[in-house]
Amino acid sequence: MSVIDLDYLRTWIGTSRTDEDLIAARHARLMAATVDCLDLDTIRDGQPLPPLWHWIYFLEGMPSRELGLDGHPARGGFMPPVSLSNRMWAGGRVSFLAPVQIGSTVRKKSTILKVDLKRGTSGDLVFVTVLHEFTSLQGELLIREEQDIVYKNSIPPGKISGGAPPIPSAQFMKAFTPDSTTLFRYSALTFNGHRIHYDVDYCRETEGYKNLVIHGPLNATMLAAYAEEISGRQVRDFSYRGVSPAFVGDSIMLHATVLGDNVTLNAVLGTGAVCMQAEARIA
Repeated sequence: MSVIDLDYLRTWIGTSRTDEDLIAARHARLMAATVDCLDLDTIRDGQPLPPLWHWIYFLEGMPSRELGLDGHPARGGFMPPVSLSNRMWAGGRVSFLAPVQIGSTVRKKSTILKVDLKRGTSGDLVFVTVLHEFTSLQGELLIREEQDIVYKNSIPPGKISGGAPPIPSAQFMKAFTPDSTTLFRYSALTFNGHRIHYDVDYCRETEGYKNLVIHGPLNATMLAAYAEEISGRQVRDFSYRGVSPAFVGDSIMLHATVLGDNVTLNAVLGTGAVCMQAEARIA
């Protein structure tokens, strides 16, 4: 069993790094194809980037020799070297303060905000919160994002939770059923080497999942898009939390209920259990 030296891990708090990237229309069009976006006329220079599509930019391309067994960059470096075997993107909070224009160059500053240890039913959980600030070259803050990364030990197959309890019917519902091609394309677009999204033997034998895992950020992206679709308005603030993993072959239903400027959203499995919860504030 790993021993967590929280004081040591917290020495990473305040660590920061910066990056710069072109919000290229070609890359955005590949994302549009991945999520079956039909309004391709909006995917061109000068138009605003859809919500959460900034995740396909500012990609870190580490050489293979610097990757860990799970396909992520090896522990240490910018992120603290948490010794627990599994890591995943647990949730976050995003404020869209000004449009990110396709074709523009944007700067990104990332800072480790906090490192916390929690004791769960399955053992230790270490949460690392990272602040990302995206600005124009003129210094205007475009997006402020806090991202929660969770580290934990693997769980034996069949022991992973089935999600939050079923919820009442929503005002709006839409089916979303990603297949292995969708996962491959999204992993390629985000340069995400995490093997749980493409290596089924690794999923089952090492991390304890029954099948390929659907990307949490992909589910969040679909929920944010659905909030704009059913409201006809832009998302200004978006928070999301992964409740349980969804797997290839799962039928996911996007649920949305609008109350004033707020949209409550859930990604619901065929069993009726929730795999992701989200809240959006619309303009």
